[in-house]
Amino acid sequence: MRRAALRLCALSKGLLPPGRGLTQGPQDPRKRGYFHIQEACSPIHVNHVRDKLREIVGASTNWRDHVRAMEERKLLHSFLAKSQEGLPPRRMKDSYIEVLLPLGSEPELREKYLTVQNTVRFGRILEDLDSLGVLICYMHTKNHATKMSPLSIVTALVDKIDMCKKSLSPEKDIKFSGHVSWVGRTSMEVKMQMFQLHGDEFCPVLDATFVMVARDSDNKGPAFVNELIPETPEEEELFRQGEINKGRRIALSSASLLKVAPSAQERTTIHEMFLSTLDPKTISFQSRVLPPGAVWMESTKLKSLEVCHPQERNIFNRIFGGFLMRKAYELAWATACSFGGSRPFVVAVDDIMFQKPVDVGSLLFLSSQVCFTHNNYIQVRVHSEVASLQSKEHTTTNVFHFTFMSEKDVPLVFPKTYGESMLYLDGQRHFNSMSALATLKEDHPVGP
Repeated sequence: MRRAALRLCALSKGLLPPGRGLTQGPQDPRKRGYFHIQEACSPIHVNHVRDKLREIVGASTNWRDHVRAMEERKLLHSFLAKSQEGLPPRRMKDSYIEVLLPLGSEPELREKYLTVQNTVRFGRILEDLDSLGVLICYMHTKNHATKMSPLSIVTALVDKIDMCKKSLSPEKDIKFSGHVSWVGRTSMEVKMQMFQLHGDEFCPVLDATFVMVARDSDNKGPAFVNELIPETPEEEELFRQGEINKGRRIALSSASLLKVAPSAQERTTIHEMFLSTLDPKTISFQSRVLPPGAVWMESTKLKSLEVCHPQERNIFNRIFGGFLMRKAYELAWATACSFGGSRPFVVAVDDIMFQKPVDVGSLLFLSSQVCFTHNNYIQVRVHSEVASLQSKEHTTTNVFHFTFMSEKDVPLVFPKTYGESMLYLDGQRHFNSMSALATLKEDHPVGP
């Protein structure tokens, strides 16, 4: 216990080496990407973030007026830049924002974020991160010639979210901060951090990287965004890391198991797993038995259905991406809890690609499955697809990847089919993308 306490103290002060996973701490801001503004403005209340977004895009708060509001946005087309060179360059501090979630000082807000286990709902945190990421990009692309922005900025990808502390108290204030860290021609990478108040100091809780894209006024085509000019060596390093992240995403996409065959080592892994499930009493490829302490992947599934009501719409009258993430996370958490037999907590979220927007009125089908395990770690994949009320055709919108840690060791999962084998290898790849494994245990694990 004393060793764990000392490690936690070192973590909160940034004395441990960097790495993905729960042990990831803040380290030196110049190395970790934590961006500090000497004269930062007062934090925005979390409840005001979406109000500011509606004001920026001229979105209606009344569903009955949404068509008229979207028609008015088409008039902003003339303010769109014809090229990136026609836009003024921006600095990282131009987009820097702090947002306060006063769970401790405003008890009436607490219930929205509270779990039955007296922890903080991580799904709600995902919603807040998604809204903050969009607002940060609007600060970067602010057009002083018009009150409303001609851009439609949407979340394209949650690159990664890493927990650096397991403890989240529902009775202490939380602060978010973030800024644009890299810019392409029509896309922006956003770095965000979350801190929780301990004593008189905000200590780091998580580190998130989102990728946003800019669309035209009626969200039909791409639009140019302002260049980003790094001003210090630290900012240059952040920008360089953004370029590396872009290259890594391209490489991972090229090596996807949906495009190319598994590696020789991966093929060997699957074949050895297959051989270990053959019934030794028969000489047949058809007779399969599970090794001791293992379960079939197909038995780990959970599913849910959501009717997408107007209440869950975003500022562009599609279903809010944060809502989709919250629902997927909560299903993944339930899957991990049911599978592991104890309360899990999230270690990492990564590679959430928003492939297709979800329309209001759609039926949202979520399917969750354990696809890889290691000791007390559980890798869960959630597949999201939609269908309209008029059509039975289903279309994939998202695939979510969550890494959980259970309080005890969990069974191994074994694939039966080739398709399940690919899911297993994909889960293994996501798990191995963590360069550090979680070791800390605290009183307030992050809840569903």
